[in-house]
Amino acid sequence: MSTPDDTLRTIRSPAPHGLGAAGGAYTALADLINLRFAARELSLAPPPRVRQPLAGHVASRVRGRGMDFAEVRRYESGDDVRAMDWRVTARTGKPHTKLFQEDKERPVFLVVDQTTPMFFGSERAFKSVAAAETAALIAWTALERGDRVGGIVFDDAAHREVRPRRGKRAVLRLLGAVHDANVRLPVRTEPTGEAEAIAGRARLADALEAARRTARHGALAVVISDFTTLDARAFRHLQQLGRGTELVGIRIADRYERELPPPDTYTITDGTIRTRIDTRSAQARDRFVSAARDLHETQAEAFARARATLIELGTGEEPVATLGDRLRAMLGART
Repeated sequence: MSTPDDTLRTIRSPAPHGLGAAGGAYTALADLINLRFAARELSLAPPPRVRQPLAGHVASRVRGRGMDFAEVRRYESGDDVRAMDWRVTARTGKPHTKLFQEDKERPVFLVVDQTTPMFFGSERAFKSVAAAETAALIAWTALERGDRVGGIVFDDAAHREVRPRRGKRAVLRLLGAVHDANVRLPVRTEPTGEAEAIAGRARLADALEAARRTARHGALAVVISDFTTLDARAFRHLQQLGRGTELVGIRIADRYERELPPPDTYTITDGTIRTRIDTRSAQARDRFVSAARDLHETQAEAFARARATLIELGTGEEPVATLGDRLRAMLGART
């Protein structure tokens, strides 16, 4: 039986499509692993504030005793005499002390949606695949920074927790969970029952509740979803998660969820059932656009009330090319 390290060693070069993400209707674990090459091109800004004193790999703005030397300056009353720099003191004839840059750990905790509403896409990738690729890029970037990586992956049935750990094995466990949930996404052959639909709508809230219990104080928590099931209960847990973490939402969206296709009649199918839609009605098109706009505004307001940031990634966009700039701009604006 192969181990995660064996799997990683067998993939030594980028996939044939280069450093870009593969897209499509389903993920391939090899493609998610190969995104580690593209992640080296990303550089996420550190969080703007320190929430607790932990040793780690993100430099804080606090100067004190820590792991990394910062500078030497003149001794001032109250400085720790144990930090005296005797060589500089002897050379200058005036007392000098060393200052150190404290390190702060920032675990990265991902919440990844792989429910049935994510099983849709009209361009480069299904929303579920775009979410998986985004999670992989962030996880590999966190590994490059030396951060702990973990998270929660949820589908229609349940959620799976991966405790934050350092190293390639932690990333591979998380990506394995994402891939397993992705390939189980069904093309439904019968109507969803009411009880099943209610349970499915609760999955985001369940995942956020679990994340609130699991994510460490001071972590960077990234929730990747289309947020179509962001109800009142999910919002409460989102708020609570944001109180202890640096919270970012990445909304995966498809353009045909914002506007209907060009006026015409279309035959659509879920793989089993065929039906026709007519997009020629101007009133219907306006109602569709208005409802989509209201939904997105409601989602943005929910994140604003949770003191979190919401950014968007379209299914037609290449995440390697767009994700780094958007995260840097978002985090940099808050420093």
